[in-house]
Amino acid sequence: MHSLLQPVPDRLPLDCRTTAEVLNRGCACISVDHESLKRALEAGDGTLSHAQLLATRPHLFADSMVFVSAEHLARMARVVEVLERLVVMPAYRERVLAHAPAVARHSPLAAGVFLGYDFHLGPDGPQLIEINSNAGGALLNACLLRAQRACCASVAQMLPVETPVEAALVAMFREEWRLARRGCVDRPLARIAIVDALPEQQYLAPEFELFRRLFEANGIVAMIADPAELTFDGMCLSCRGLSIDLVYNRLTDFALAEPQHAALRMAYLADAVVLTPHPQQHALFADKRNLVALGDDEWLASIGVDDEDRRLLAGSIPRTEEVFPETAEAFWKGRKQWFFKPAAGFGSKATYRGDKLTRRVFEEVSRGGYVAQAVVAPSERRLRIDGVEQDFKLDLRNYVYRGAVQLVSARLYRGQTTNFRTPGGGFAAVFPVSCQLQAGNCR
Repeated sequence: MHSLLQPVPDRLPLDCRTTAEVLNRGCACISVDHESLKRALEAGDGTLSHAQLLATRPHLFADSMVFVSAEHLARMARVVEVLERLVVMPAYRERVLAHAPAVARHSPLAAGVFLGYDFHLGPDGPQLIEINSNAGGALLNACLLRAQRACCASVAQMLPVETPVEAALVAMFREEWRLARRGCVDRPLARIAIVDALPEQQYLAPEFELFRRLFEANGIVAMIADPAELTFDGMCLSCRGLSIDLVYNRLTDFALAEPQHAALRMAYLADAVVLTPHPQQHALFADKRNLVALGDDEWLASIGVDDEDRRLLAGSIPRTEEVFPETAEAFWKGRKQWFFKPAAGFGSKATYRGDKLTRRVFEEVSRGGYVAQAVVAPSERRLRIDGVEQDFKLDLRNYVYRGAVQLVSARLYRGQTTNFRTPGGGFAAVFPVSCQLQAGNCR
């Protein structure tokens, strides 16, 4: 037996924030019931194997939970609400669309599914590191959430209440269909294509299968397809000879600029198919140059963002600046305080922590197309792996649709960025810690 609450300095109040931090350092429990996870993954037609998934992706799921205070969860939700209000303001749209590709100026009626607001928990609370426009993992995390077990009475108090996440996800896609067809003859959403390049080779391919199964179980025909399988005749987008109502877009070519995406691009611009997420959603939310605008307090005030919202953004978004050739030398000299990210990047690709950056790589960064973001060290989770205690970094992802947080999950990792290559790391369920928690002992 070990104490959930290790000694806490007298200067810190034992509120839900402190309690969550101490739990992350002091509770090394295994919370995942793999038999329950197996049932969640293999339910339905049995096309997905729990054993095969773990054999091919052994670090997809962590075996333990992450504790997050109710106060931090509420603050992240407030940041989401503010940004969702800001993104509809004409002045904001004008500024961020000015550096977006032309396709992003097409305004579909669909909102766009699966925004991912990614946060680190810094000393001053949640810090928004980036927003992703086709955040993966929601359905995998829904399965993981249902497979949690309480290792002791204290943890049982904060075991997440089971919510119908899958039902909300299906409703979200139906809402996209309704929004896009506003004013048209009403008919139900009938057929979805889940599209990614070489989908069977993608790391999150098991989630594509989970979505296919979920849609089929709810009366929607679904297929997983490579974009090369799509054709457009000027009126209808088809896949394998069947007309497609909606494309669930998992491509990372956010502007649909690659030649193999021409059919999808033409159908999208002709409003012949509902594409979600879509290029404009990426431009408005996920281009990392937008973080520069969000940190420009004087400009935000000038376009009508009120004092309270500006204070929240100033305290929740790390300083971010665009890198230009003429400012490169200054960034190089102060590189240890910066994290360098490609403006249109995703999945931690081509991102560099300044203190690990070589001069040769920085030459590429300095040519432009990058932002520099002030380093915010992630918080940590201590786990016991093969009998040895190890510290893992963690980030938090809020899955969001139309301003509402649907699910919060964590990713545990070691190294510079999230990687799904760390033994003991991967997706982890989030346990909310309320201020009324009665902490005790953990077996």
